Amino acid sequence: MLDLLQEHIEAIYGIRCEYRAKDFLVDSPSALALGASGRAREELLVHQDEDGLELALYIDPALLSRVSSAEPLRAIELDMGGFCEVAEGVSHFVYLSRSAMLERSVSLLELEAQAEVDKFAICGLLRWGEDRVRWAWALLATLFDRTRLRETLSDAERWRYGQSSRIARAYCERLLPLFVAGDLGRVLTELRHSYRLGAEAKLHYFARR
Repeated sequence: MLDLLQEHIEAIYGIRCEYRAKDFLVDSPSALALGASGRAREELLVHQDEDGLELALYIDPALLSRVSSAEPLRAIELDMGGFCEVAEGVSHFVYLSRSAMLERSVSLLELEAQAEVDKFAICGLLRWGEDRVRWAWALLATLFDRTRLRETLSDAERWRYGQSSRIARAYCERLLPLFVAGDLGRVLTELRHSYRLGAEAKLHYFARR
């Protein structure tokens, strides 16, 4: 499933990451040793020093097994929340890896906002067809209006997740007319344009009404 999700992200945005998320997957003891919080079912662990950037990806094995037991569309139907958690981990990995290759710094807010857009794009395009408009509206509500933050989050985390959701929702809502028009080419062109923006430019572009 990790390879499939990475391939979807790369196809949507017209990019290629030389590193594969599955090769950086670590188990729970290793994740804790690397500084994982132990509270989340998905975490991208990052260490940077003068020698470069080191990454490790933790995804709860039970979650990954459940999501990987079906084709993506079926996995979404069975457990959209779980599917999106796994997709978020892959999104973080690809975006940060690509930014490192481009020698571009990334803020946590930017990383989270892009992941929210990625989840909408992946799920929306997987069901591109006659019911795409109904599905896109349903996704918008599910991903942005029916979520609840964990009580264990710090104030800084609650602010970051709240802001990233608000910013990404504004952008995904602007994509809806393209879904209505059924113009897949314009959807991909728009997504690829926004993906290549960096730092404050991306956040301002996402948040624009």
